[in-house]
Amino acid sequence: MDSVGVAAAAPDAGPGPAWQSKCPWGAPSTTSISCSLADVMSEQLAKELQLEEENAAFPEVVAAAEGPFITGENIDTSSDLMLAQMLQMEFDREYDAQLRREEKKINGDSKVSISFENYRKVHPYDSDSSEDEVDWQDTRHDPYRADKPTTTPRRGFIGKGKDITTKHDEVVCGRKNTARMENFAPEFQVGDGIGMDLKLSNQVFNALKQHAYSEERRSARLHEKKEHSTAEKAVDPKTRLLLYKMVNSGMLETITGCISTGKESVVFHAYGGNSTEDKVIPPECAIKVFKTTLNEFKNRDKYIKDDYRFKDRFSKLNPRKIIRMWAEKEMHNLTRMQNAGIPCPQVVILKKHVLVMSFIGQDQVPAPKLKDVTLSSEDMKKAYYQILNMMQQLYRECNLVHADLSEYNMLWHDGKVWLIDVSQSVEPTHPHGLEFLFRDCRNVSQFFQKGGVAEALNERELFNAVSGLNITADNEVDFQAEIEALEKMNEDHVQNHGKKLSTFSSDGDPPIYDE
Repeated sequence: MDSVGVAAAAPDAGPGPAWQSKCPWGAPSTTSISCSLADVMSEQLAKELQLEEENAAFPEVVAAAEGPFITGENIDTSSDLMLAQMLQMEFDREYDAQLRREEKKINGDSKVSISFENYRKVHPYDSDSSEDEVDWQDTRHDPYRADKPTTTPRRGFIGKGKDITTKHDEVVCGRKNTARMENFAPEFQVGDGIGMDLKLSNQVFNALKQHAYSEERRSARLHEKKEHSTAEKAVDPKTRLLLYKMVNSGMLETITGCISTGKESVVFHAYGGNSTEDKVIPPECAIKVFKTTLNEFKNRDKYIKDDYRFKDRFSKLNPRKIIRMWAEKEMHNLTRMQNAGIPCPQVVILKKHVLVMSFIGQDQVPAPKLKDVTLSSEDMKKAYYQILNMMQQLYRECNLVHADLSEYNMLWHDGKVWLIDVSQSVEPTHPHGLEFLFRDCRNVSQFFQKGGVAEALNERELFNAVSGLNITADNEVDFQAEIEALEKMNEDHVQNHGKKLSTFSSDGDPPIYDE
């Protein structure tokens, strides 16, 4: 470039030096466009600004919403009907565009989306959807039915001659059976046969139908069993509600967890709440929840139906009632034992099939069972005489037979034996009361004889010592026969007189064995 060209270009650059126009920190030169107040208040300008904002926020939605607007250049607008249709069409487009914007705003990037498709007002000639995008789930079309349903006439067949087709036609019945599979339960998977001409024979359809019904009934039974029965280390909603009420009322402070499980119940540990004037709640409690299922202990009814205290209320057809009576039976038996001074859990409260008792143990650790503890010879001898004394007290003062006494139902705590699990205990006048007592004597005698207690009596001597009866028999078979004869005499007396009076002959009171 020559000097003339540079001199000619200099005046165009402005009066200031050249480095000022290229300075990055210089103030930008802005040109303000003046507008009048009328332009600012113009509605058309407001609409244009709103449209620009919508295009910036939803460019693809607005682009889809914008379409060819029917103008009045080539249409006669003198008709009011035509004007109304044009306005309605424009209103419908704006309404659909608003729905699309709402869908995008609500759904966002979520995998689960909602649709306002049923609320749109798209005209047939204004729809952008194609037939390829139609999903069977979004339509009410039945893929198994023909587009034009054919009705079977009253005479039961259609066609003439060789082309006659009856309602028993194999193809027709097969298609109908395929369509009927939709009536199965939702959890019964029938597969996806859309687009296929499926035909099920009557034999296959009937087998599937029977299987679907049986599965539905089985699932209903399993659901009902799960919701209405207690399971291993778990409680049903009704039992859980009872426990929640005990905690909310302040009777219990908190329930820590399960400490024992058995064939008839589940035992939980809990800390006691606030005591009242009429009810003293121990610091630690044991919650015994009786299982409402009879799977593991099905013969428990024989302990209740012949007990005169519950005979009139016994109902074998209602297992939940049996469980409540079973829990009530243990509460009454524990109360008798407590009044007699026998070491046993103290009853706090009974709510249906949930029994709250005092906890035998300390700091959430239950007292060990007699079978799990290792005792010295002196403690073993002391435990034997204590159990013998308790069996006599139970028979004479409480008028009860434990009926399940063994080393599994005796705890060792604070240097003495505690009796638990007396829900099956019956009175001696029970039709099988003496049999249960003899079984208890056998368990106790065998345990302490194996434990090295030389003073332990055999089962027959222990039975006579506890009951006060003088049954003399040389062997066990004759001994049990005399026991059954005594039970038969008592049963006949009850049937004749209607009273539970013991007819056992004894030589005075049973002896009390002590160390």
